[in-house]
Amino acid sequence: MAAAAAISTLFFSTRPPAAGEARRIRGSRRRVRCSVASDPAVRDPGGEAAAGRLSVDCVVVGGGISGLCTAQALATRYSGAAAEVLVTEARNRVGGNITTVERDGYLWEEGPNSFQPSDPVLCMAVDSGLRDDLVFGDPNAPRFVLWNGKLRPVPSKPTDLPIFDLMSIGGKLRAGFGAIGIRPPPPGHEESVEDFVRRNLGDEVFERLIEPFCSGVYAGDPAKLSMKAAFGKVWKLEQNGGSIIGGTIKAIQERNKNPKPPRDPRLPKPKGQTVASFRKGLAMLPDAISSRLGNKIKLSWKLTSIRKLDDQGYILMYETPEGLTSVQTRSVVLTIPSYIASNLLRPLSNDAADALSKFYYPPVAAVSISYPKEAIRKECLIDGELKGFGQLHPRSQGVETLGTIYSSSLFPNRAPPGRVLLLNYIGGATNTGIVSKTESELVEAVDCDLRKMLINPNADDPFVLGVRVWPQAIPQFSIGHLDHLEAAKATLSKGGFQGLFLGGNYVAGVALGRCVEGAYDSASEVSDFLTKFAYN
Repeated sequence: MAAAAAISTLFFSTRPPAAGEARRIRGSRRRVRCSVASDPAVRDPGGEAAAGRLSVDCVVVGGGISGLCTAQALATRYSGAAAEVLVTEARNRVGGNITTVERDGYLWEEGPNSFQPSDPVLCMAVDSGLRDDLVFGDPNAPRFVLWNGKLRPVPSKPTDLPIFDLMSIGGKLRAGFGAIGIRPPPPGHEESVEDFVRRNLGDEVFERLIEPFCSGVYAGDPAKLSMKAAFGKVWKLEQNGGSIIGGTIKAIQERNKNPKPPRDPRLPKPKGQTVASFRKGLAMLPDAISSRLGNKIKLSWKLTSIRKLDDQGYILMYETPEGLTSVQTRSVVLTIPSYIASNLLRPLSNDAADALSKFYYPPVAAVSISYPKEAIRKECLIDGELKGFGQLHPRSQGVETLGTIYSSSLFPNRAPPGRVLLLNYIGGATNTGIVSKTESELVEAVDCDLRKMLINPNADDPFVLGVRVWPQAIPQFSIGHLDHLEAAKATLSKGGFQGLFLGGNYVAGVALGRCVEGAYDSASEVSDFLTKFAYN
């Protein structure tokens, strides 16, 4: 039975964002039913800028979290190899799809909502001057899953098991036996998340824990998501140890044999498994990186073509506010969505473009609403307050909303006194019809769902802060995802397109933390390439 808590921790230790990659804006009231980067000027040999041409070591295409963090990593860790870096963004702001809004005493997110405070993310925050602005959620705050009309806490440790009523005794036993290896063997082909979990841990774990988690994190269909691609760390446990528990034991043994290097003493140490943000929301990170990079960032620059030079390097053509501009660069990192990268790469490689065109991004809406505290049902209060990270809703439970984040409980100063701020996600791969709904219809659907389990049925209408629909929100790591990605990379390599790198959330993972980790990986690859380039 202890396996149930272990499995829950493996999957629920973080809440990756729903929409992708940050912005803080102010608007009008609406109501409806690891070092500091230097900042040298971009090189312009021979005054070529006057003729519409720049020359740099690396162009990072895309000013979302992945692109900004790649440039920041190059500037702080690899400035010797990549002295001149340029970040280009088609929109008139940096940050991608993370949207932090502050108005009327509220502060809310309309895209990603938080991140797991891994060391790479904390390092990026510290290097950006945000150490004192970090805020962490309470690691003891519960997470809930809706089952049979009741919000039930998810176990986070073995001591939770006696009061853990989300699963039956039989379901817990099935999960425990499966976790230690008493279950059918792997089938010999790539499994979906659903198939992997049902085989290893049983139907109850899938239906009551993993299915809502997939819906809340990927907004995806677990029957189509690849276990290997979407939850690779858990998949590797069975591969390496013969079972999930066996793999966990083996991983611990290997970690003890090969301890990590000393931790950066500048980094704060979070307490337990939790999530984090910044004092004024996630937008503080891209804003801070943008300030550090200064004139290395070009906004409203739309990339129209990429041409490979005969003697290595590339020419990138842009439509800019000042007219057509070309940039000569030794390397390129594409951190834009795969479907945009596919279109840009088609003239260079049909096969690479075809591979990147296979990734699917379903629509997701973020609905931010507020209720007075007295609107919360008494049975949902802990010590008279709404406490917790939030709640997830299995598709089988008759509600349309994927999940709800308790924003005002998670981080401080998110709502005025006496008010509760809730961020709700709706849509995803199993509910693409949200794109045809009005804002009022989305709010009504969310409000109707919440009154079934969290909000008193007779409570007043919510105060609506924001409704943001992302038509193409989260890349789905479906069966075949890793094969398509590897095919695109291999085709570019074999085609002679050295120095052209793919990055972003469809490469590294959908969680904000994975985007940052992927950015460090991309920066390392660029540095290695430019170092070799310098000696050729």
